[in-house]
Amino acid sequence: MKTIHSPLYRKKWSILDQSHIGLTMNPMQSFAYDDTLCRIVGEEENLGIARTWVHDKTVVLGIQDSRLPHIKEGVHYLKEQGYDVIVRNSGGLAVVLDPGILNVTLVFKDGKHMSIDRGYELMVELTKALLPELDGLIKDGEIAESYCPGRYDLSVHGQKFAGISQRRIRGGVAVQIYLAVNGNGAHRAELIKDFYDHAVKGAPTKYSYPQIVPSKMASIEELTGTHHTVAQLVSSLLRTLQSFSEELGVFELKDDTWPVFEENLQRMIKRNEKLNMT
Repeated sequence: MKTIHSPLYRKKWSILDQSHIGLTMNPMQSFAYDDTLCRIVGEEENLGIARTWVHDKTVVLGIQDSRLPHIKEGVHYLKEQGYDVIVRNSGGLAVVLDPGILNVTLVFKDGKHMSIDRGYELMVELTKALLPELDGLIKDGEIAESYCPGRYDLSVHGQKFAGISQRRIRGGVAVQIYLAVNGNGAHRAELIKDFYDHAVKGAPTKYSYPQIVPSKMASIEELTGTHHTVAQLVSSLLRTLQSFSEELGVFELKDDTWPVFEENLQRMIKRNEKLNMT
């Protein structure tokens, strides 16, 4: 049954599933993909693109994090723990990527009906549809003691399992969510807490970095008490988007858009080179 009255409805949803190849991709490629998709969708009406992505152990820092007083010591600590480190091109603070975290990007055409709040609300609606076992329990609202706290943190009983960010570029809107599917949420939070300890060392900072309480974070598997995998959630995403469209297709970059992707990737690479955190 098609849910045509949902704000998530699109005549066509196109899927770019990179959840199975992301472990071999540099996370900088993911941010370049999303910028490229924004340009593509900004030129087409009534098209939605959903991209899934998973990466190996990486901490993605925000721009503000990269300016912490002892950032080199913080990055060194993360690398000692076996994590790569990059700085993203969108807002927000440090987050963890690993094989137990599924990232989903929804890309829409920007327009008068697609306010910033609207973009976040669409991702909240999708997440609730993906997790019927948590029906009525998912709350959106900042969990201040989590890493990368924000207005649209998603939590159950005060434990955050997902965070949403948004980027607007070239007529398109990319709404990104990380979903902690399995693994230990508190351990991930402890990693970022220790990063801030090493990167700040009590020195004054130009922004208020989060005072993380690891017990405030959990995975979907921990919250439900049942086994969850990234592959299962990707399958659920495809079924859900099919119910929100007349047509579900596979998205591929065309020959004329690969140069745009390469341009966006080089921009990410140069951004990280300039920061010189290592």
